Amino acid sequence: MRKVLITGTHGFLGRHTASTFKKLGYNVTGVGHGKWENEHFRDYGIDAWFEADITFDSLKTANSNFDIIVHCAGSGSVGDSIKNPALDFQKTVDTSLAVLEYMRISNPEALLIYPSSSGVYGEKDDRPISETEDLAPASPYGSNKKTTEELCRYYSNNFGLRISIIRFFSLYGNGLKKQLLWDACKKLSKGENTFYGTGEETRDFLHIDDATELIYRLAETNGAFEIFNGAAGRRLTIKTILNMVASELGKNTKVVFDGKCRKGDPRYYHADISKALKLGWCPNVTIENGIKAYIDWYKRNDD
Repeated sequence: MRKVLITGTHGFLGRHTASTFKKLGYNVTGVGHGKWENEHFRDYGIDAWFEADITFDSLKTANSNFDIIVHCAGSGSVGDSIKNPALDFQKTVDTSLAVLEYMRISNPEALLIYPSSSGVYGEKDDRPISETEDLAPASPYGSNKKTTEELCRYYSNNFGLRISIIRFFSLYGNGLKKQLLWDACKKLSKGENTFYGTGEETRDFLHIDDATELIYRLAETNGAFEIFNGAAGRRLTIKTILNMVASELGKNTKVVFDGKCRKGDPRYYHADISKALKLGWCPNVTIENGIKAYIDWYKRNDD
């Protein structure tokens, strides 16, 4: 049985990735922060769970040679990275270096899949962004993802490690209790209808099921150093998304915007996904169906 190690398994991407790999026949080990009650981690297909910081020693504790390592641990907030850039560096760069050193010394045959972020691109024009674009991060969050990508390239070039990087754009799906959709549901449910920005900012949303399917596709490749965009390849304005949310919530309200820009958030994000499509992968969950499912889940879990 093939073995996968997933860091940050308690988080949104980590637990969904664990579930996907388990369904596909992998033995799944998880490591990271987070409390699971009554071995709830097994509900996501995690066979062994280690609650620990992501360090060389904690990774050695897993005491196994893995076929695949998916490094989901790291920071997940532009705003938090601006408030505390040093902590963001530690969560993202230091943990990634620990994973790379663990691979170099103890598990060099493994394939590393690193979920990076579109935040590495920074401010771009309103057009599809390809993997060959110049990188100019607009926040510590994006800068630290870029630094980690550079570390990955170095370890691949100099130590022969097999590494694939996915620059995810806007991930969403059932279970995500932060970011745009969650915040919009909370505000609209309370009768609030004013949001940051102009509403004409664009994002490219990818459902979590399609995201984990892309991760799995890469796990089945030979894994020379590669970088892929992870998105649906569909340009959507924030206004469009919020109107969808309001409609699904049954709120007959006009969404309005305050015209203010949020620091560190580029205005336009729309991905060129042609490289990922060549893997035989294709996003299957439409934003319409994905938001409907998310609102149904929200209504059951709003506490």
